[in-house]
Amino acid sequence: MTNTKKINTLLAGAVAAMTIGMAGHAAAMGPDAEKEKCYGVAKAGKNDCGSADKAHGCAGLAKVDGSGVEWIALPKGLCEKLVNGSLEPVSAEAPAPAPAEAPAAAE
Repeated sequence: MTNTKKINTLLAGAVAAMTIGMAGHAAAMGPDAEKEKCYGVAKAGKNDCGSADKAHGCAGLAKVDGSGVEWIALPKGLCEKLVNGSLEPVSAEAPAPAPAEAPAAAE
C-alpha cells in the first residue's frame, strides 16, 4: 500500500509542477501593455516571432541584421529612438548601394 501512496504523491507533484510551469509560460507569452513590436532593429537569428511578410512563423529565424520585416518586443517609446526602428514593417527591402568606382590611377 505504501508503494501506491508514494506513486500517487509523485504523480500529484509532477502534475502540480507542470501546471505551474505552463502558467508561467503562458504569462510570458501573453501580450504586454508595456511593450511594442519594433521592426528593423533585430539582429540575424534574434527576432522575437514570425516575419511580417510571412516568410517564416518562428522566433530566431531572421536571416539578416536590420530586416524591415523582422521585429523584437521593446519597451514602449524606445523603438522610434533607435536607428532604423519602426513601429510598422518596412515591406520592401532597400537594395544595397552599388560600390563606387575607384578613380583611375595617375601615371
